Amino acid sequence: MVTTYHNYIGGEWVPAASGRTFEDVNPADREDVIGLFPRSDGGDVARAVAAAREAYRTWRLVPAPRRAEIVFRAGEILVRRKEELARLMVREMGKVLAEARGDVQEGIDTAYYMAGEGRRLFGHHAPCELPSKFGVAMRVPVGIVAAITPWNFPLAIPTWKLLPALVCGNALVFKPAEDTPLMAHTLLEILLEAGLPTGVVNLVHGLGEEAGAPLVRHPGVHLVSFTGSTEVGREVARVAAETYKKVSLEMGGKNAILVMDDAPLDLAVDGAVWGGFGTSGQRCTAASRVIVHEKVHKAFTKEFVERARALRLGSGLDEKTDVGPVINETQLLQVHRYTEVGRGEGARILVGGEIATEGELRKGFFYRPTIFDDVDPKMRVAREEIFGPSVSVLRARSLEEAIEICNDTSYGLSSAIYTRDVNRAFQAIQDIATGITYVNASTIGAEIQFPFGGVRQTGNGHREGGWTALDIMTEWKTVYVDYSGRLQRAQIDV
Repeated sequence: MVTTYHNYIGGEWVPAASGRTFEDVNPADREDVIGLFPRSDGGDVARAVAAAREAYRTWRLVPAPRRAEIVFRAGEILVRRKEELARLMVREMGKVLAEARGDVQEGIDTAYYMAGEGRRLFGHHAPCELPSKFGVAMRVPVGIVAAITPWNFPLAIPTWKLLPALVCGNALVFKPAEDTPLMAHTLLEILLEAGLPTGVVNLVHGLGEEAGAPLVRHPGVHLVSFTGSTEVGREVARVAAETYKKVSLEMGGKNAILVMDDAPLDLAVDGAVWGGFGTSGQRCTAASRVIVHEKVHKAFTKEFVERARALRLGSGLDEKTDVGPVINETQLLQVHRYTEVGRGEGARILVGGEIATEGELRKGFFYRPTIFDDVDPKMRVAREEIFGPSVSVLRARSLEEAIEICNDTSYGLSSAIYTRDVNRAFQAIQDIATGITYVNASTIGAEIQFPFGGVRQTGNGHREGGWTALDIMTEWKTVYVDYSGRLQRAQIDV
């Protein structure tokens, strides 16, 4: 029997009002239906927003240290259930077990970090220009937060949004990706076990156009925190502007590794394999471009291809598996379409370039790790986000040309350079236009205590992670206390 799950609205587990459901399927085995989830619509969303607004009236008055204690307890539960959650994530999302454990650990790290913010949430004090007058700027909650999360980090990214929002005193409506609803359901159960009051977080499952879009449009929402594609993010920003909502967007990437002629090549190949094929290339920080100095192109590419060819595809629950499936059939066909686009543009496929169909792999959505060579920076495979195990190798004659190629993209999330020259490293740090830059490490591996986000079409200026997550989850309120006992006029009585 397939388990049927529900939305969580106002403290009750309820089906979609329409009674409709959708299937949650294991991407490594499409015959494995994990559960049935509510296919919600605008009516369900409206009830969830109403519940959040009611809960917000009292939740915002709970002292921040007390709110943070709930978040800390959730972190403790995540620690106890880490292996169970990792295995559930592999079944639902497909990433290999080691990466799933890392995803859960990121949620744990976020919980502990944000729990500490409950006793900080620092404001600012500055001296006033008039005597017997005190001034301070303090943080207050935004109000109702719509958290719309993707499927590729189904526990980590929801914690990036939910936990700082809760510590700051906001109430939420949480709409997870339809490909990973069970991880969202489980995270909410953990928050409730940790003591979260009724209605503070409301969970609404469903498709983006049927549940996500009404949530973005709802006038009772004050902030939309969205992670997903640039195309959808643009629409979120447009719709939210009509009702003057705050918006935090974390969107696409076309990240590059620069491999200089003095680079430690073995280390650079390690970084390219991990960055390009980790999570089957389904990360916004994936290294989908490798810009190699022409002097080491041949040696680097030879080793890179050998390593990619040796990667083992399969279920992420098998500890011998290196690369799991992509998330669904739509994405599988999308990746293959880009292979055909690259071939048509004149790029040379060195390895991969095909859907894997032999043996048990035919049951899932597996694509062979693919490397393009002879890629021109103007080709679509070098410019558009593929979001699969597909990497383009480009050549450069100098560091300056490599940086120019790296920056010639609509995106600007992550970047990396491999070099033994500290001067080159700092020139790259200075001139590469991305939100994150690594030196002698791959483009993936961000830590939660630092800002995460990018420039241009990768985001809209806000950052998740670390102290910067508080900036979008709060409003500033300036308070003046005049204890002079007389009228004092700023800028006049000086």
